[in-house]
Amino acid sequence: MAKSRSFSIFLLKEGYDATNALREDHALDDDIGAQGLPDGATLFVLDSEPRPPWWKPYFGIEKNLTQVNKGALVFLPVGERCFALSFGHVAHNLIDSSYEYDFGLRVTLNSLDPQKLKSTDTLDPGAAKRQRTQLPIESELTLFDFDRDSTILRSLTGKVRDEHKELFRHATGGSNLRISTDIESDGLVALCEQLLGLYQSEQYKTAFPEIQNIVPVRDPAQIAALNGRLLEAFRARNPDLNITVPEIINYSDNLYVTFAGAGRGLVYDDVYIGRYYDYLDEHEADLSAMGIEDLRRHALVLTDEDGNARDRYSVFKSLVFDTNLEGAQGETFHLSEGHWYRIDDGYIARLVAYLDPLCVDSDLPPYDHPSEGEYNEAVAVDNPAIACLDRKNISPDGQSAVEPCDLLAVRDGIAAFYHVKVSTLSAQLSHLFNQGVNAIELMRLEPQAVDRLEALTREALPGADADTLVALIRGRNCRVIFGIVTRKDPAARSLNLPLFSRISLMRSMKALRLMDVQGNVIFIADQVAAAKGRKKKRKKKEAPAEAQPAAAEAAE
Repeated sequence: MAKSRSFSIFLLKEGYDATNALREDHALDDDIGAQGLPDGATLFVLDSEPRPPWWKPYFGIEKNLTQVNKGALVFLPVGERCFALSFGHVAHNLIDSSYEYDFGLRVTLNSLDPQKLKSTDTLDPGAAKRQRTQLPIESELTLFDFDRDSTILRSLTGKVRDEHKELFRHATGGSNLRISTDIESDGLVALCEQLLGLYQSEQYKTAFPEIQNIVPVRDPAQIAALNGRLLEAFRARNPDLNITVPEIINYSDNLYVTFAGAGRGLVYDDVYIGRYYDYLDEHEADLSAMGIEDLRRHALVLTDEDGNARDRYSVFKSLVFDTNLEGAQGETFHLSEGHWYRIDDGYIARLVAYLDPLCVDSDLPPYDHPSEGEYNEAVAVDNPAIACLDRKNISPDGQSAVEPCDLLAVRDGIAAFYHVKVSTLSAQLSHLFNQGVNAIELMRLEPQAVDRLEALTREALPGADADTLVALIRGRNCRVIFGIVTRKDPAARSLNLPLFSRISLMRSMKALRLMDVQGNVIFIADQVAAAKGRKKKRKKKEAPAEAQPAAAEAAE
């Protein structure tokens, strides 16, 4: 039986090949002889010098220990396209924009048995949440808790259909295709030809119809137009444009952030689009002259406490943005991880039809306070019939804290639970919506949570008002109101929210209806004077604050 080998395959975009798909600073050697390369293939090899592992001096190990990194990239022309085959950890030498990001996923969807899936990697762009789900037995997609309404499927693993078993046995697809096959090197061209056919097939729409609400944009002309809208928003410092780390990160590593591409940058302890604008202003960058390639060249850099670079991401890949295009009536486009996605027309219409009636006029005063907490306290002080329960906890002993709401009041004979958020960022709004659902769910399931809520209510309000609220709560006569502080026009209703926040909101509203609870959204007028974001410098024990720019020099 032939030995099975595992490697990764990338499909390069049209116009890319071995001459232009590698980063300029790559350390691969192309002057290596090889007798078994397919005709027309080009080989690049990583052959690093031996070096001791980091833990050798850490423990003072005396034995001579070394380790090396080996790898190879093979560029293989197939028809008018070119594939890149990666062996070892060398694929990061490819330019981000040089390969088809959905190649591996589409091939996998077209080749896997839909009843024999093993693992999924998903992205919820609304909350910027990444998740890997694995099951011990082969299963269908629905058992992986895949939410077709709000989740982008980034990677899928499983067994291939019987008709493809001669090509490969197992496949994992994302941007690239990771396969295990016993095909020899002289069969790679034929393999890639069949993979190209699988990529171009639309059979997956029958096997996996539930992933069609969110689809990638592939039309170059449309992508160029969308990038133009992005640049307009960037140059205007549009508040709907945001930035985030585009990968799963370990927050226990005490990571910090800086920027690179225009010069040295300060080290910050948070990721915020205002930091990037501050960085550009510091270096007197002309935003009107910057283009997409500048955003690709500039980097968001994660560093350690000393400012040493740990991970580096293109700013373009880190941006999050929703927009529309002229001539694309009813279509909404979302930028995530450097790629544009089109949301199904009918689905957008269903979102508007469902959510707009739930957006009502605000019955809370305008926001003009330093923080959400101070606003909530002020509202309760001005109206003694409203209880401020911000940062209170109704969870039973031993469970994670759950805040019942920010403000609690009687509205039209119903106990109204107000959840207030000063933001229209998708991740923060998704947290807000989940908070509202979780609080009601806890009160439905845990009598002790209702008892604690009653105690908090009686502590915050005078007798008669508290009696009324407690009776409504125990009678399950409740309403959840999400109060969003914004400068946007309330007349726009649900369109004031980012796309994936609307999707998250609809999911939360449906969850509330299942518990027989009405949900609404109000837009609270933001009357705080606009202020420029301030740089928050990282504190150092032995170096003065002025030395911080030097600490980030490694990020350049």
